[in-house]
Amino acid sequence: MDLRRFLAVDLGAESGRVVVGNLQDGRLTTEEIHRFPNEPARVRGTLYWDVLNLYNNILAGMRQYVREYGTEAEALGIDTWAVDFGLLARDGSLLQNPVCYRDSRTDGMPDYVRRRMPEADLYGRTGIYMLPIYTLCQMVSLRAAESPVLECADGWLMMPDLLAYFLTGRRGCERTNAITTQLYDPRRGCWHEEVFETFDLPLDIMPDFVEPGTELGPLTQSVRDETGLGPVPVVAPCTHDTGSAVAAVPGQGHDWAFLSCGTWSILGSLCEEVATGKEALEAGLCNELTLDSFFLCQNIMGLWLLQQSRTSWVAAGDDYSYPELVEMARKAPRAEAMLDPNDDGFMAPDDMPTAIVDYCRRTGQAAPQGPADLTRCILESLAFSYRYALERIGRILGRSYRTLHIVGGGSLNTLLCELTAGVTGLQVVAGPVEATVAGNILVQAYGRGLVESPQQIRDIVRASFEPVHYEPAETDYWQERYEQYCEMLTRKT
Repeated sequence: MDLRRFLAVDLGAESGRVVVGNLQDGRLTTEEIHRFPNEPARVRGTLYWDVLNLYNNILAGMRQYVREYGTEAEALGIDTWAVDFGLLARDGSLLQNPVCYRDSRTDGMPDYVRRRMPEADLYGRTGIYMLPIYTLCQMVSLRAAESPVLECADGWLMMPDLLAYFLTGRRGCERTNAITTQLYDPRRGCWHEEVFETFDLPLDIMPDFVEPGTELGPLTQSVRDETGLGPVPVVAPCTHDTGSAVAAVPGQGHDWAFLSCGTWSILGSLCEEVATGKEALEAGLCNELTLDSFFLCQNIMGLWLLQQSRTSWVAAGDDYSYPELVEMARKAPRAEAMLDPNDDGFMAPDDMPTAIVDYCRRTGQAAPQGPADLTRCILESLAFSYRYALERIGRILGRSYRTLHIVGGGSLNTLLCELTAGVTGLQVVAGPVEATVAGNILVQAYGRGLVESPQQIRDIVRASFEPVHYEPAETDYWQERYEQYCEMLTRKT
């Protein structure tokens, strides 16, 4: 295969970047050419994403590409986090900046939703567990507040689709993001009319769907003039960053599960059909999509706990890097306290270390003292939560696992990988770090006819990135601690 060069835009909750992917002879290499912060802004009590700044930085990355590589590229694709959206006016202009899923406008909305549709019925229809961050609660909050923005809206686009619209002028909703909204019927592959009717939401503003790998169109002339790029096609990858990451998990056979590990930890397993029974609902599991496959997963408030703790320490004058914190935690004693990472108190606290201390007091545990002990407590608790989720997923799907693939930035956290191997008793295979970008690029290549199948994508990833293997150790100790963790969760509920 001749060298094919792609552009991938990957936006996360803390930062964004533009990455060049070089695909040749069944191998992929990546190079980050532009990185920028993603900082929500709170205005009059509402937390907004600065989408126009994100767009300007995408253009800046495209200009950097032209300086380094010229005007031609095979394609460009955008992935972001899920659930958030922008509303368009009749003339196609943006009505307001998209609101961040951590904004307080959805406080109390899950109960509001449940009063109008029983949670089991909603779960059976959409396959998504009720959380205030999901799109349904955001849309219902607009209706409950009689928002003029919703009344004026003539179009609705999720974050990656909105940015692709800015680049091409084409509207659509890619399915791996659509399924996260709690407005989508995963069995029929359409917006769920009954959900829209029950909550009095405007179905007529919703876009048509596009499949992963769909070519949306070339860059508009104005974008080409601003960046210097030629008529590069914009291709929808799996636009939900988790969907892209899962597409690039280098698994083989059927006895592996995955953990996409970053701000959020998404632990899951591929499956052929959605699971919406009582056990899946009670476990808080979600049915999501990657390229040509569903997956059943648990969304866990992952390294967010450590990221926000570090933010508090930096503000207090202790500017520890993540590697420093991991090394400090490695030398610290084993944690006494255990956390439920998905406790509501950890969603958006003013000060994460204080929230952790408060949690320990509420659950009758001695709170960790200082950054080293607190980091150790967070990482051990995450490992326990991974096993807890994996056991329930395996039970529902009727599977057992030998290998857990950890991809994303969290795969660099060696202590977390070691703890996860010990707690789960599974071989942990860490990498690639750039799974989301690799999936983004290779789904673009799939859409361009350069890759034949999802399995070939996994083959290319295995050939391109060297993983790190971790074997279980001290399993008797971790089994005892895991039983105590399960007891703690039982007492908490």
